Amino acid sequence: MKRITDIIFSFAGLILLLPVLVFVTLFIILLERKSPFFIQPRLGKHKKVFQIYKFRTMLDGEITSIGKVLRKSGIDELPQLINILRGDMSLVGPRPLLESDVERLKWTGDYYEKRWNVPPGITGLAQLGSQCHKKFTWVHDRYYVENASLCLDFKILALSAGIPFLGKARVKKLIHNN
Repeated sequence: MKRITDIIFSFAGLILLLPVLVFVTLFIILLERKSPFFIQPRLGKHKKVFQIYKFRTMLDGEITSIGKVLRKSGIDELPQLINILRGDMSLVGPRPLLESDVERLKWTGDYYEKRWNVPPGITGLAQLGSQCHKKFTWVHDRYYVENASLCLDFKILALSAGIPFLGKARVKKLIHNN
């Protein structure tokens, strides 16, 4: 059921957001004179490597002016709807990590293996958390894996839906002040 929901929502999202996707793509091309997309290998379900798609927000190691807006609004993540259609990702789940992130965080060994039993998501509990710390992220990821359900997914999606309109910081503040 989760896969069917992912396909329906990501396809509908791509159709509805097509004008935004085209506008951002053209805007990045005109301003940056580079490919509008950032493509990078990430670890997916069962640590299978896939190529993640995002809008380019950096040039020469610096966040661009358009990149700041795209990151703050979460619009930089919208090309990942293609990853969902391809089956690399889900709408909700732990964020896909780089192999180097797994090593840096020391998330290796049996204790951390359950994190890789679900597909990674565009959004998840850790992204809605008030803190960004490896222990905090791990607690949220583990909770999600152990309690995954369509009901939990819809709650996370509803909270995440406000990010493009209010910004990440404001949504997190709203969640954690209530």
